[in-house]
Amino acid sequence: MESPLTRSDDAAPRQVPVHAGRFGACRVPTHAGRYRDAKTGRGGREHDEQGRSEREARRRRLIVEAVRAGESQRRVAERLKVGRGTVQRALALAGDADLDEVVWTGRSTAPHRTRRTAADVEQRVLAVRGELRAGIVGGHGPIAIREAMLAGGAPDVPSTRTIARIVARLGDRDRVPRVRRPAPPKGWYLPPVAAGRVELDSLDAIVDLPVLGRGHLDVLTAVSLHGGDPDAWPGRSVTALGTVAALEERWRRSGLPGFAQFDNDSRFLGAHASPDILGRVPIWVLQHGVVPVFAPVREMGFQGAIEGFNAYWQQRVYRRSFGWTPEEAAVLSRRFIEEVRVRRATRIAAAPSRRPWSDDIPTPDGRGRIIFLRRVRLSGEIQVLGRLYPVDRAWGDRLVRAELDLDDLVIRSYGLFRRDPTSQPLLSTVPYVLPARRQWVARLF
Repeated sequence: MESPLTRSDDAAPRQVPVHAGRFGACRVPTHAGRYRDAKTGRGGREHDEQGRSEREARRRRLIVEAVRAGESQRRVAERLKVGRGTVQRALALAGDADLDEVVWTGRSTAPHRTRRTAADVEQRVLAVRGELRAGIVGGHGPIAIREAMLAGGAPDVPSTRTIARIVARLGDRDRVPRVRRPAPPKGWYLPPVAAGRVELDSLDAIVDLPVLGRGHLDVLTAVSLHGGDPDAWPGRSVTALGTVAALEERWRRSGLPGFAQFDNDSRFLGAHASPDILGRVPIWVLQHGVVPVFAPVREMGFQGAIEGFNAYWQQRVYRRSFGWTPEEAAVLSRRFIEEVRVRRATRIAAAPSRRPWSDDIPTPDGRGRIIFLRRVRLSGEIQVLGRLYPVDRAWGDRLVRAELDLDDLVIRSYGLFRRDPTSQPLLSTVPYVLPARRQWVARLF
């Protein structure tokens, strides 16, 4: 099937690979690096230059007409959003001549001479590259190509950098260049958070910071995803009881978020020695109507907000208080947190609203749910609370959001795509059996 876009016939074309995608072969370069359409007869780059030249000609005439009508050069430049030099060059081009007699297009900006490598030399580079690739030794990069051309006595051997540009321009690459896609929105793995309807608090622990002559320092940190509202509690250690007290202090001040995200540290999730163990922190969070979220193990990005604040706190507080007691470091930390809140006041005010705090433990409609972000094993299983649950074998080595529904006693797994955050299909629904002789079961059920 013949493509509607063909090469120019004014010279012999080069051997350029054409990639035909779902919309057919598109624009094919000619020997001069331009494109030509068989229907319109116009080259793509030539057509763009012609349109730009016409727009510049109309703008020059408007400039001269405005100045001759009595408007100042500075005012014309501001109104048309151009520099004063552009206005002065248009006036110099027109001079005192009548506007209909002036050639407004000016001179072409295309170079009169180019130093591009000849087409036969480019074809010789590709031929040598193919021979080296098929050879037993291998090594078909720019350096090897130049050495082979010099050894063969070829005339006009390009430099190594020119050979690299020739290979890249003609598309003879060993691998496809990396495609950089835009980052997903904040909290993309939780649809209410990504839509900006609900706030999420991230918590983490900085442990074993050395203190000169005074042992070590541990810090519990927190920050909201949308508002950036920070908190930090330095001390001798970070425990589950201390985390609950810190959360109560924070949520009394700012209100209850929709989600609270943690890593899989035993201080937050619970002990890892036995399966089906849930720690004090997620139970307390569930009792206050907040959904606990546990980030995936050894994954980048999910804890980015809190990790960035951890580095910020260490730079501005810990490095300035090296050798201080935890009490002295806490005073400096409180001062730092207050200043950060003042600086982020506008962002904090624009964050999603929170539910007000209540001293009485609320009685929600259900027991709630716990969310585990996990990467599926190659066997098609994920690990939740120390046990393996099937998801989908075809989803191996991909991310899922596993929701443990404590009302229906099921685990629902949703697929996650960084490339398409809005697509989160339900992959599996498996029953969850309540463990016997677990303290958290007695407290929730």
